[in-house]
Amino acid sequence: MLAIDPELAALLGPVDPRFQVEEPKHVPTIAEARAYCEQSEVAPSKAYHKPFLPLENTYDVQDRKVSVDDGEITVRCIVPVAADELETFPVLVNMHGGGWSVGSIDLDDYFLRKVAVDLQLSIVNVDYRLAPEYPFPTAVTDCLAALKWVASNTALLKGDLSKGFLVCGHSAGANLAAVLAHEARDDPFFRGPGRQLTGQILREPLVIHPDAYPEKLKPEMRSMEENKYMPPLTRATADFVVALYNPVRNDSRFSPLLYTSHHDLPRAFVQGMALDILRDDARAYAKALREAGVECRHIEYPGVSHGFHHNYPAITAAIRVRADLVQGIKWVLSKDSET
Repeated sequence: MLAIDPELAALLGPVDPRFQVEEPKHVPTIAEARAYCEQSEVAPSKAYHKPFLPLENTYDVQDRKVSVDDGEITVRCIVPVAADELETFPVLVNMHGGGWSVGSIDLDDYFLRKVAVDLQLSIVNVDYRLAPEYPFPTAVTDCLAALKWVASNTALLKGDLSKGFLVCGHSAGANLAAVLAHEARDDPFFRGPGRQLTGQILREPLVIHPDAYPEKLKPEMRSMEENKYMPPLTRATADFVVALYNPVRNDSRFSPLLYTSHHDLPRAFVQGMALDILRDDARAYAKALREAGVECRHIEYPGVSHGFHHNYPAITAAIRVRADLVQGIKWVLSKDSET
């Protein structure tokens, strides 16, 4: 049995949480779940990253509206300030985590501002609509609309998609990013000059509904059971948010591992956590990409659980996860081939 990272264990408490098995005493309302996310993830993440924000004169932040089928969503655009007015940047489109039902673009906002300046990369952070008010596949259609908006508005972003056009996300956001990679591959809209995606950055993704594992995959998908009591994302919590989103379990727009083909997808950087219920999702997706001839780098971190770097952003393992993420983005943007 894998040990918990000592710094994380000290913050979680003296008893290994995998043995603190209790029946849920209270099923939260969606308002309670969203408030808890703000308190336990958004607030500590913003507080940690605030001192590292770049100087205000090095980047521009604007919230813009994107039309969707029956309304509009907000996208937060972070654009570096260039020394040369004609300079252009690659573009990364980010989807936040939160089980399709909680969280917001504030979750990674400050961290993404630093990434934008450090890597000279325009970033569009998508505030897609949340379940249960907007169930599956609303998040998918919202994010696809945002991706098309980016491709059609590069001038606003000082973007040059031929330099890089990435989708990125954490947890539910990583699920959406993986779906977008497939949808954009198959959508004629993205076949125009300079519109093809060039990379996918997947941080602790869910890539298949736990009740939709193919028989041949079941022996490899053990983490949903092995880590089911490990906070912050227990199996019970995952079941709760998936039920709110209410997807069709074998629809590839929720379970992107089930797309008929993974060929011709852009190169991918995938992060997974050893004590995460989604550990084997990351492994399975990386394996499927490699078998389809897609360049993929996959890093798995021992002793840590899902999203711990948001809850406890200052511990050593969290700093490493973010540093590797930055290096992963740089690799996806580079022309280096995987060896």
